Amino acid sequence: QVQLVESGGGLVQPGGSLTLSCGASGFSFSRYVMSWYRQAPGKERELVARIATTGSTTYADSVKGRFTISRENAKNTVALQMNSLKVEDTAVYYCSAEWTYFTTTKYWGQGTQVTVSS
Repeated sequence: QVQLVESGGGLVQPGGSLTLSCGASGFSFSRYVMSWYRQAPGKERELVARIATTGSTTYADSVKGRFTISRENAKNTVALQMNSLKVEDTAVYYCSAEWTYFTTTKYWGQGTQVTVSS
């Protein structure tokens, strides 16, 4: 059974930091591109950061220089270090796993709430 379980969300003041973690099971983690998405109230889900199987990373312009995505294949985990948080970073953050071989297989976690507020 495929599972992606996020943790580490919470309430933080502007300028603060949080680290999200996503534990994966039920699939070959090292073969999958891992990503973090977020969805704020009334907005569409958007890509925040992505890390390929090679370790190369991609970030949304809004988080470049503030967020860092990393993966640990031996532990089947992917993390998102978030620094200098802003009110506009408030959203539900989702972990996703994607693998493309002729067709695309994509899995989602249940999400974790991040609220940035004073």
